[in-house]
Amino acid sequence: MTSKLEQLKQFTTVVCDTGDLEAISRLRPVDATTNPSLLLKAAAIPEYAELLHSAVGQSKGDVDLACDRFAVAVGCGILKVIPGRISTEVDARLSFDQDALWAKANQLIALYDQAGVGRDRVLIKLASTWEGIRTAERLEKAGIQTNLTLLFSFVQAAACADAGVFLISPFVGRIYDWYRKNTGLDYTGTGTEDPGVQSVTRIYNYYKANAINTVVMGASFRTLSQIEQLAGCDRLTISPELLQKLDEDQGLLERRLNPGAVGEPRQTLNEAQFRWGSNEDAMATEKLAEGIRQFARDQEKLEAVLATR
Repeated sequence: MTSKLEQLKQFTTVVCDTGDLEAISRLRPVDATTNPSLLLKAAAIPEYAELLHSAVGQSKGDVDLACDRFAVAVGCGILKVIPGRISTEVDARLSFDQDALWAKANQLIALYDQAGVGRDRVLIKLASTWEGIRTAERLEKAGIQTNLTLLFSFVQAAACADAGVFLISPFVGRIYDWYRKNTGLDYTGTGTEDPGVQSVTRIYNYYKANAINTVVMGASFRTLSQIEQLAGCDRLTISPELLQKLDEDQGLLERRLNPGAVGEPRQTLNEAQFRWGSNEDAMATEKLAEGIRQFARDQEKLEAVLATR
């Protein structure tokens, strides 16, 4: 019997959620994703000291540019050991400013271009705010493909489909965290009761039933059960720790999600409907705001690290 990781790879594209080159080389994912929190961790790894030094040296005192150069340098290093794409995130503090998001996304793409990396190997990550989704729509039309992250609700997923984004990253673990805290239930059972699993399953079925081409990539996992319940999802981005556990498990892994599943009818949302639907979902509203704040704080910490160099 092959490992559950190898079985998972038969029907789901596996993505590694880390900036750790050693882990990526060892676990052999197709794609990889980074974010400010992961870049902050990478900045503390001795192997990245030279990249930090180079990013600062080329930025002439511009800390914001140094952060972008470091993110792209890490991304370029990862691309040398994976066959697919790297997702690089735009500064979360820009999540409500379409013009700033557009400018930052284009700057990141320009830096990748300078490094000899084509657009076909990069996804620009944006928070799934209304402004982020509208910016993603504009970027997609300009030939820059996007990954919409911090996605917690069906409303966000429906709006991303309307915008024609390349990929969405609906979060599982953070939804689970919110419901566990607010209900006192742990949802361990069979795993199908897990609110995060249910959310991604609903989105996946909606996309497939309506022939929506946007890729669904489940993210933010807390347990192996959550991953197993979403086996068959287009992609899953998983931490090195959980990937290692899957690699060590020789049990049978069954496919749970299938393209032929029945989903809800297609709906199209305007801004007012999007904002009202978001307002009515306390979990999604709280977790989106919390996620943006967390990434913003880690971005500030990364800037502080670079500023000292």
